Amino acid sequence: MYPELFKIGPFTVYSYGLMMGIAFIVASYILIKEFERKKLNPSAATEITLLAIVFGVIGSKLLDLIENWNSFIRNPSIAFSPGGLTFYGGFILGTIAIFIYVKKKKYSFLYIADATSPSLILAYGIGRIGCQLSGDGDYGIPTNLPWGMTYPNGTVKPHNILKVFYQNHPALAVKDHFHQLSSQIVGYDHYGTITKFDEVIRLHPTPIYEFLACLIIFFILWKLRKKDWADGKLFMVFLLFAGIERFTVEFIRLNPKLLFGLTEAQLISIVLIMIGLPGYIYLTKNKDKLHRFIPPPYKKETKKVKG
Repeated sequence: MYPELFKIGPFTVYSYGLMMGIAFIVASYILIKEFERKKLNPSAATEITLLAIVFGVIGSKLLDLIENWNSFIRNPSIAFSPGGLTFYGGFILGTIAIFIYVKKKKYSFLYIADATSPSLILAYGIGRIGCQLSGDGDYGIPTNLPWGMTYPNGTVKPHNILKVFYQNHPALAVKDHFHQLSSQIVGYDHYGTITKFDEVIRLHPTPIYEFLACLIIFFILWKLRKKDWADGKLFMVFLLFAGIERFTVEFIRLNPKLLFGLTEAQLISIVLIMIGLPGYIYLTKNKDKLHRFIPPPYKKETKKVKG
């Protein structure tokens, strides 16, 4: 992996930061085009993208610190590390910030949410490439599959994640359960429980899986965006697919189980699905009864020609 790509004098270009920048540019461009198509002021698209980035990063970091509170207490400097960003924290805080902005502008939140859905899922997918390149801890479980990847240079060392994961879930670390990984496991106790892993063990590259899933979801949303639907219906499709995508990939990610054998992300995913599916059905059945937002007119900027 390549946490640091190159240096320009005293400045270091980090892979995660670069991909975040690319995600911002791509999302901003797509959102501006959508705002123009939906007859909204394009300048608002840039402001919304900035809000999503700023509050998204803050929310992602806050949730990560809450999840790793003991580590944060021991080493408060991790609050300023480039990695350790939890998507749902950013999604929740970013959505709140955009909701407040939209209400101040007297726009319809659902109308704006429809416009932002394609760019949001694509930006999330691009951000996952940053996670993959930096090796920030978004690792999958061990695998012998040919596309399994190692992260010896990751900002978060895989063996540390594995150690904590299997200490918290010893039942998952029984030797027979991982017999196919015997070439990568180098230590057992007398109960047959894994105690040590190879430093360069191959793991499922879950950030790549998520990037591919997000790409598919983006094209679905992009295809559906021009349909004559009730405001918010496309956003419900986004919530449904985003929830299913994350719920599924969590089964092969090294995240701690929180409740009923499910991770925190899976529990949040269930909430998204429970909002998205009923919301989609409701908006489909009541399309003709619901108020449709009409964008207020705005003056297009025209360049003055000197002559």
